[in-house]
Amino acid sequence: MSIEHILAAVRRLDGALVLVPGPDSGFPPLAHGDAFVYYAPDGWVPARIQPYGTVLTKDLPGDTASRLDAPGRHRVNVHTGPATVRRLAPGDTHDPAATDVFFPTRSTARRAGSPSSTPDPAPRTRS
Repeated sequence: MSIEHILAAVRRLDGALVLVPGPDSGFPPLAHGDAFVYYAPDGWVPARIQPYGTVLTKDLPGDTASRLDAPGRHRVNVHTGPATVRRLAPGDTHDPAATDVFFPTRSTARRAGSPSSTPDPAPRTRS
């Protein structure tokens, strides 16, 4: 599934706000091209709130196991509760480079249901 298809589906969710920073956005270059999904029915990026979903398009410093720098690869991160993590990703071992699979992030595995460490790309701004 392409990033465009994923983001189109997310944008149809009630209250979803998708922010995709680009080179002229004023956001740090590390955030460019990635998508950050917030619950924001008013259309404003919430202050001091991490996104509940991200689509990462590149490897981040210290996080290269998914091999996102390969052409056409991206990773979708979604915050879920511990029961959902156990249902979608049972077991203890997961290959972060595998495709089309669910697996808990390192922080989710430590604190089942906690969101992954994803930088909030902006102060409260209108998308």
